[in-house]
Order: sequence, then C-alpha cells, then structure tokens
Amino acid sequence: MIKVVLIDDHPLFRKGVRQMISQDPNFRVVGEAACGQQGIELALALNPDIVLIDINMKGMTGIDTLRHLKATHLLARYIILTVSNSEDDLIEALRAGADGYLLKDMEPEDLCTNLLKASSGATVLQDTLAEVLKSALLSPVSAGSSGEELLTPREREILECLAEGLNNKTIARKLGISDATVKVHVKNVLRKLNLASRLEAAVWKHRLKQPNQNGGKIDRGLH
Repeated sequence: MIKVVLIDDHPLFRKGVRQMISQDPNFRVVGEAACGQQGIELALALNPDIVLIDINMKGMTGIDTLRHLKATHLLARYIILTVSNSEDDLIEALRAGADGYLLKDMEPEDLCTNLLKASSGATVLQDTLAEVLKSALLSPVSAGSSGEELLTPREREILECLAEGLNNKTIARKLGISDATVKVHVKNVLRKLNLASRLEAAVWKHRLKQPNQNGGKIDRGLH
C-alpha cells in the first residue's frame, strides 16, 4: 500500500483527489494539509511514500514547502500537482528537487498511473508540458551548463539512465551493479553537475542532446 499525503489549500480539490486516489487499491491517502507548514508536520509524523504539493498556496509556497521537506530525513517522492504550466514554476520545482510535475487538468485515471510510476522511482512529467519543457531545454541554464567531462564513464552511464527516467533498481539491473552503488553514483552526478534532483539531471541531459536551437527534436523519454 502506497501512502499519500496531500498538501493543497483548496478543501474541495483535496476531497476530489482523495476520492480519486482512494479508488485505486494501490494507494491510501493518510493525511491532508491546508498549508505548507501543516504539510511538513504531517509528513514528518506519517512518513508517506508520496507527497502531492500545490505550488500556489497562501503563506508558505509549494516550492518552499518542497525545499523544507527535501531537507528532512524523509524518503518520500515529491510530486507537484498544480494549475501552473509556467516554465519558471516548472524549472524552479525541478531545481528544488521535485520528482515530478503534473497539472490539475489531467485525466483522473492518469493521476494514479503517474503516481504508481513515481512510487517505483521513475520521474513523471505531464505530456502537455512538452512545449514548456522544450522552451526550457533550448534556453541557457546557469546551473550545470557544462561539466559532463567531470563525470567518470560509469557516472555518464548513470546520467543516461536518469535521462530515461529509470529508477535505482532498474539502473542496477541494467548496469550489473548494486542499488547502493547506484545511489552513490547518482549523488556524485548531482554534486559534480551542481544539480538538485534526478529530474533536473534528466532535463539537463536532454538539453545537451539538442542538435541546435532552431529545429532539434525533443527526446520525450522522461514520460
């Protein structure tokens, strides 16, 4: 059973998401919070597997809430669930360490599908954000704008796997190494490239694959 905590300041929306998720036997909503601070306290108390966070909340924003949660001992997967398809919000969420970015207008059945993928360690990004992501990929990025040459051959393999959205267990099987070794390599990749999350590393790698800034196709392996 995958435990989920909802952090959103709209009671009606929380109720709808709870009902939607509760229909799937894989999930159980263990708590709801109406603000960031309450959400942090709830997550620390309930130790969920997934935390869904809205960006635009009164008081502490969703991004600040995410940053606070990432600084804790929790091993949850953090997914932004918002109405905002802003490039700035998307990139800021990735830099803050989000494990996924989904929009509230998505089809109900797609939510649980994406959460199931996220729970297994995959990164999730809504298909309709492809153009937003394309714009971000083709724009200069200050963090990690160069530095792949600093990676070892094994770390480059790890980076390729992150760009494919693979979780640690899958990477370990693919490369014939242990989960613990994968974790060490992922940590080293993020540190050397000055990146905040696996998803940001995937975006960084996909940006490098752009052949030019006028006609290159986006590899949509993140989905």
